[in-house]
Amino acid sequence: MIKEVCLGASLAVLIFLVLLGYNVIPLLLMAGLGFLLYTVIDKRGLSSGTHFSECVQQVNFSFDDIGGQAPAKQELKEALDFVLHTNKVRELGIRPLKGILLTGPPGTGKTLLAKAAAAYTHSLFLATSGSEFIEVYAGVGAQRVRQLFRTAKERARRDKKDGAIIFIDEIDVLGSRRGSQTGHLEYDQTLNQLLVEMDGLKQDDQVRILVIGATNREDMLDPALLRPGRFDRIVRVDLPDKEARYHILQIYCRNKPLADDVSLEKIAQESFGFSGAHLESVANEAAILALRDNSPLIHHRHFKEAVDKVMMGEKIDRKPNEDERYRIAVHETGHALISELLRPRSVSHLTVTTRGRALGYMRQVPEDDIYLYTLESLEKQIQIYLAGAVAEKILLGSQSTGASNDFQQAVQVARQIINSGLSPLGVICEEIIPNERYHQVLQEIIKRQENIVDELLRAHIHSLKEIARVLMEHEYLSGDALREILEANRQGKDGVVH
Repeated sequence: MIKEVCLGASLAVLIFLVLLGYNVIPLLLMAGLGFLLYTVIDKRGLSSGTHFSECVQQVNFSFDDIGGQAPAKQELKEALDFVLHTNKVRELGIRPLKGILLTGPPGTGKTLLAKAAAAYTHSLFLATSGSEFIEVYAGVGAQRVRQLFRTAKERARRDKKDGAIIFIDEIDVLGSRRGSQTGHLEYDQTLNQLLVEMDGLKQDDQVRILVIGATNREDMLDPALLRPGRFDRIVRVDLPDKEARYHILQIYCRNKPLADDVSLEKIAQESFGFSGAHLESVANEAAILALRDNSPLIHHRHFKEAVDKVMMGEKIDRKPNEDERYRIAVHETGHALISELLRPRSVSHLTVTTRGRALGYMRQVPEDDIYLYTLESLEKQIQIYLAGAVAEKILLGSQSTGASNDFQQAVQVARQIINSGLSPLGVICEEIIPNERYHQVLQEIIKRQENIVDELLRAHIHSLKEIARVLMEHEYLSGDALREILEANRQGKDGVVH
């Protein structure tokens, strides 16, 4: 507001001087020079007082407000106890804790953990990002690092706090390996200054500063940043497991009116691989869908639709023609049929409704969280990926480009089989094995699974046709309806003894 008033007053004065016949060109030149100096000093981070003043945030929640992440919270609390109990630390001769690095996939709650750490230690919380320190002008980044630590100390004294937490998100931008940015020494100078500032932190300082960094690219960080005495603790923040997802959903649904049919435990099971941010989006989208339906309560169907939306994207109006829709129905039926045959009750639903980049999709109910896979389980994954294309070939006589993504996923699983030593090649080194031999074994794995899928689908040809017809007619088929058709055909329609 003050800038606008000053600008308006300056223009009024210039106009008045012009009307009086004064030569205002010297004044305009001086104003231009002043604006240039302001840009260099203030906008480029050379001023000493203001750049990080707006980064100080008020923290009003604790670790109990963060769903899941029990191991990360426990490890972080143990590290923060060194900050809280300074007298015991000094008596035992323990080196003061200077930095904690939070690593893990995006959306897992690293920023929330840093905020909770500030509340846990009753410290000032100052948050910024690694990109704030990178400029084309030499020396600006280093100046901003000095200013960051100076601002933290000044604001902590002003707020009468004994400690301050500096949170640097995406610290890999600021702390990438020195020499990796060819011809740009500004990155190296900025990192050097951060190292110097962290080395200067002492336990007996009037304001104790703790630096918390967050990244999902730990491999890019400079080794000097990770050595003891700088970032003394590395806390892994992983994707939540089923129990943690259930806890996260409970937190995000506390202020939402849920219907009696809502099972957050089922939603947690079906959202394998979702981060905390994804789950927050699921809860929010479910509420939006209830609003669209003019429903006072959020029902389970809203949550199921919200999971699909977060995974696949919004429904779109683009609709394929009838021939394409039938091909899509056959394709998705192939996926669903093989999935149900290999793992009963694994299909949640399938649809030919276009959503995002997918013309149709089949959603499975994930098993309990699995982190180790056997050869048999990997081969079953390949079979499910190939089932859509094989179903097209059986019923329509040809395949389509709609299976290209399925083939890519099948190839990735086949590569995992080879690289894990589960193929006929045994334990190998991918870097030195001939490409021709590697590709040959990969093709053999996929071809063998394709033949198995072909036999299974042909043995259940009547179910394949009927499910595709029903899906074409209704555009949506639940897993229970799919299983009813399969059960009916098991009583003799397929001509197969079960």
